[in-house]
Amino acid sequence: MTGAVYPSLAGRRVVVTGGGSGIGAGIVEAFAAQGSEVHFIDLPVVGPEASAAAPQPSRYHRCDLRDPGAIAACFDQIGAVDVLVNNAGNDDRHSLDEVTAAYFDDRIAVNLRHYLLCARAVAPSMKDRGGGAIINLGSIAWRLGLPQLSVYEAAKAGVEGMTRALARELGPDGIRVTCIAPGNVKTPRQLQWYPTPESEAEILQAQALKGRIEPRDVAALALFLASDEARFCTGHTYVVDAGWS
Repeated sequence: MTGAVYPSLAGRRVVVTGGGSGIGAGIVEAFAAQGSEVHFIDLPVVGPEASAAAPQPSRYHRCDLRDPGAIAACFDQIGAVDVLVNNAGNDDRHSLDEVTAAYFDDRIAVNLRHYLLCARAVAPSMKDRGGGAIINLGSIAWRLGLPQLSVYEAAKAGVEGMTRALARELGPDGIRVTCIAPGNVKTPRQLQWYPTPESEAEILQAQALKGRIEPRDVAALALFLASDEARFCTGHTYVVDAGWS
């Protein structure tokens, strides 16, 4: 393993939503390398990231995070949790005239609502253990006002507001709540939206630093925020975007 080692993460039970691919898989692998007991929640991964599914060592739980009952049952099965990383989401593009009420409700469930429901599921056991860490994945997209992402960006702006509210509510129980807002992270899914050398060049042009962000860069920050070294970090958003926003 390369990079920082956090002894406080060894043996801690960590849950990562959307951990079967992309950024989530990178986070799962990073916590596993720290000696954490890692569980990840996802639907079966299909499409360009299917080969990245089921990072090891970890425990996979199939769950539709749009279903509140399924969320509750899944966390009952996992048991007490020390670290929750709310990562699952969907950034499919959509124009305003394509957004129906049903689509809006579904995207909010995918990108925002389950963050709150998962936090609610783990908070009691974190309180009983004397504290814990909840890390929510946001995005710089809403700050940039990127096109064809109005519902996604509304949800991601909501993630930052929720983070601040939950940090205040859960702080007396020793539970820290933070948010990571990545820029454009090089994953197979993102390459669907930026498939050409020209679009890759546009990303680099927008960034102050000219390298491409990878899942491990986001995971490195998640490790720190989950560790005891970040014991007074709560209520804020930390950006990993190579200076884009």
